Amino acid sequence: MVTLKDIESAHERIRPFIHRTPILTNSSIDNLIGAKLFFKCENFQKAGSFKIRGASNAVELLSDEEFKRGVATTSSGNHGAALSMAVTRRGGKTKVVMPHNTPKIKVNNVERNGGEVVWCEPDQKYRESVLKDVVDETGATVVHPYNDERIMAGQGTCAKELLEDVPDLDSIVSPVSGGGLLSGSLLAAKNMKSSITVYGAEPEEADDAYQSLKLGRIVPNKTINTICDGLRAQIGSKTFPVIQNLVDDIIPIAEEDIVNALRMIWERLKIIVEPSCSIALALIINNKQLFEGRNVGLIMSGGNLDLDNLPW
Repeated sequence: MVTLKDIESAHERIRPFIHRTPILTNSSIDNLIGAKLFFKCENFQKAGSFKIRGASNAVELLSDEEFKRGVATTSSGNHGAALSMAVTRRGGKTKVVMPHNTPKIKVNNVERNGGEVVWCEPDQKYRESVLKDVVDETGATVVHPYNDERIMAGQGTCAKELLEDVPDLDSIVSPVSGGGLLSGSLLAAKNMKSSITVYGAEPEEADDAYQSLKLGRIVPNKTINTICDGLRAQIGSKTFPVIQNLVDDIIPIAEEDIVNALRMIWERLKIIVEPSCSIALALIINNKQLFEGRNVGLIMSGGNLDLDNLPW
């Protein structure tokens, strides 16, 4: 089990390799919600998302023997780019198994950071199958995008920074897919401030975390037909128990609401974020009663959006 000490150690380990991202506020959105919102802008992070936190922690913890075999992973884009950056920085090579429907900007980001893309069909079982083939062929060391305690500890540093910078937070809202960010956020936030509430935002079209929480066991996605290309993964066997034990709720969000929130962030905060990020604001807009009069932190998870295919 990842502890707060693990997250603190990860933070020290990765500090030279990450930005301490800014926190933005917006009075017009606050007035709409009836709450004070604090946007933790991981879209400004290196490689364009929070994923560099977990990837850097995992790569720095690899032994020389593990590292020299090369590193492999499966990713819908952001983890692959972050891992490629971290591995290249240390002087190694990365193979990234990616669905063929991954947005071009995320493919380019992987390649620009030194990763080699290996294509697969857009389904979790194909991702894992092709990754196994890569490992069998090359002997590469796998750094999983979320189902890895090193990754979870690294991702937890985002919520740690958020609470250090805004200690009066009452709630945090995080996107959830495989669960690395949400589980890390829960472990950091609940241990730093026991009274805080933490919610996971998930697309209705890929709601396995919500269904798993409701049923008390991991269940697969029935569909991944969501605009949130970063939230199409399956909840992990290591992340789910943490989420099941600590999360206050996971709330599914409709596609239309995700796009509306995306547009609001672009128009009012004047920043570029991706739909997998705007889902956190959509959750708050749809559930104002949970947050009225409270200080709420939102993890703006990334900004790698295909500008040639905007959803409006």
